[in-house]
Amino acid sequence: MAEKIATREAYGNALAEFGEKYEKLVVLDADLAAATKTGTFKKKFPDRFFDCGIAEGNMMVVAAGLSTTGFIPFASSFAMFAAGRAFEQVRNAIGYPHLNVKIGATHAGISVGEDGATHQCLEDFATMRSIPGMVVMQPADAVEARAMVEAAINYVGPCYMRFGRYAVPTLFDKDTYKFELGKGIVLADGKDVTLVATGLMVEQALIARETLAAEGISARVVNIHTIKPLDEELILSCAAETGAIVTAEEHNIIGGLGAAVCECVCANKPVPVLRVGTNDTFGRSGKVPPLMELYGLTANDIAAKAKAAIALK
Repeated sequence: MAEKIATREAYGNALAEFGEKYEKLVVLDADLAAATKTGTFKKKFPDRFFDCGIAEGNMMVVAAGLSTTGFIPFASSFAMFAAGRAFEQVRNAIGYPHLNVKIGATHAGISVGEDGATHQCLEDFATMRSIPGMVVMQPADAVEARAMVEAAINYVGPCYMRFGRYAVPTLFDKDTYKFELGKGIVLADGKDVTLVATGLMVEQALIARETLAAEGISARVVNIHTIKPLDEELILSCAAETGAIVTAEEHNIIGGLGAAVCECVCANKPVPVLRVGTNDTFGRSGKVPPLMELYGLTANDIAAKAKAAIALK
């Protein structure tokens, strides 16, 4: 069985690892280093770690200032605080001047579990996508999370990275995996429908593919780790070749991956697109597997949407 690691864990480990290679890498946190796992970096590089306290907006402005002096700052907090509470500072102090700041947002989505609705950020893709020039990314596993951090370090410009609290299976081989910002990855081919997934929903899409195969339906699975800029070339080729698409994300269907795919397909190659995600609702407190079932974020939900999308061709 594949090892299960939370992507927030991989984020903290990656920062500590790449701190050796990139001397200009600095990390900021808002009194949550134990939870965001930036404490791993703090232990190794205490002089390059800044705890800004429970003042996320201020932390973003400090990160912006550091970036103007040549540092590569990673500002970290829970997604609800990084993309919600600090939105104005992210927009005006980082996005508007297009500064080289990286935002590491953890504890996103329904899989935050018992922390409940206030902390289960389901709107961050939408808010961050709306900022001009902001790169928006989410890894599917720990291997991809590590690679994403290094890609962000080497990209010049603002990045928003979303990491999870819940441990997820390792899908990729760390020795062979290649991350390319803005490029989706076809994990399995198929001809009847394309399942486009991000984050922990990638595993569910792969399971759904097997369920559909047992019913004689051939599904292609695409991992989209970069929500913005979206790999429109890949999405449109899938639309042309399979004729139907289902998106899957641990986010509101409004403004996230599904919305981005719909915008692309509608404008360029109209085919049926159905979305799996939270349906314009807040989350609630509870254990993760039952919550995923309650909100329709399972492989069975993806498979059902796939069959519905095919029927619309």
